[in-house]
Amino acid sequence: MSSLQLTLRLIGLAAFGSMASMRICDPMLVALGQDFQVSTGEASRVIASFAVAYGTLQLFYGPLGDRLGKVRVIVLATCACSLFSAITALAPTLDTLVLSRAFMGASAAGIIPLSMAWIGDQVSYDKRQETLGRFMGATVTGMMAGQWFGGVAAEHLGWRWAFAVLAVIFFLAAVTLARKTGALRRGSVHGGQGGAVSLAQSVRNSVALLRIPRVRWVLGVTAVEGALAFGTLAFVPSRLVSAFGFSASAAGGVMILYGVGGLLYSQFVSRWLRLLGERGLALTGGTLMAVALAALAWVPVAEVAVGACFLAGLGFYMLHNTLQTQATQMAPHARGSAVTLFACLLFLGQSLGVLLVAWSVDRGGLSMALGGAGLALLALAAWVSRRVAPRAAPQVA
Repeated sequence: MSSLQLTLRLIGLAAFGSMASMRICDPMLVALGQDFQVSTGEASRVIASFAVAYGTLQLFYGPLGDRLGKVRVIVLATCACSLFSAITALAPTLDTLVLSRAFMGASAAGIIPLSMAWIGDQVSYDKRQETLGRFMGATVTGMMAGQWFGGVAAEHLGWRWAFAVLAVIFFLAAVTLARKTGALRRGSVHGGQGGAVSLAQSVRNSVALLRIPRVRWVLGVTAVEGALAFGTLAFVPSRLVSAFGFSASAAGGVMILYGVGGLLYSQFVSRWLRLLGERGLALTGGTLMAVALAALAWVPVAEVAVGACFLAGLGFYMLHNTLQTQATQMAPHARGSAVTLFACLLFLGQSLGVLLVAWSVDRGGLSMALGGAGLALLALAAWVSRRVAPRAAPQVA
């Protein structure tokens, strides 16, 4: 196995844990609300706090990865995830849980976006979307495992066990990646630039990137996508419980189908790219998401809801991976900073979306929120399909 393939598999293991930690609370919201005697909307702060910290810390991790070595930073971030996952498992109150989840998000922020940036450094553009699609298999599997195990733990084991298991996964991922790549000894598998990073320099890097029109467009679209797609995704398990009578573990199990849709995309991405092109993928993805969210909102049939979760996952990854590929190419001279800025806007958008949907949930408006988000995603995908750069994208200076 080549060095590139080995590192890709190992960062995939860390990314698995990162995505699992991101989505593990989705099927827990009802149980957390009952445990801490708050509403489901109030309990959703554990999701919003993770997303805010995850997004904000990208402004730090991007320049740090560019200077110290992306793989080295990924190892250190994975170690921190292990520590804060263990702390989260012991949280005595909801406020403490929200705070510890924020620290988990701040740590996990250094894994997936820097992995994407590392892929952008190592893989040529014409092969990049396929490679990102394969890497996405690890993240999607992590999302599936997190949503499933979160529901199982909440119903049968106690939600604290979910975070204890995450702590072990992160620890194993960090140790294996450090030993096999030697990132902590050499700074990076392929070297690092060295030197320290100041907050002022990070801000200057971000401001410089924001002067590029293409960067501003990609980031703006990404923030809206995060609010619409991730903001509603967090409440789909609650919808399955309240409207269709699923248990917490069953709802988590159904949400695996969302990930199955993403895995299907990762397996057929090359074929669909040849057939539809990036623009066609984006439009098809938005259409599938609109249909799925409308079904979850207004069709009172459990079997339809199950199928809608699969369609939503397939559609989301068609649209989102197109934007991810654009992000890796929007500023090649500072790819680490650019990709992590992309993640920053994605998850700040998610946190805003979660808060808005939570407000609707506590007022009985989840159906309208789901349906409205679906229509908005369709319009967004149509806009993306018109503006997306072709596969032979120019280098932006």
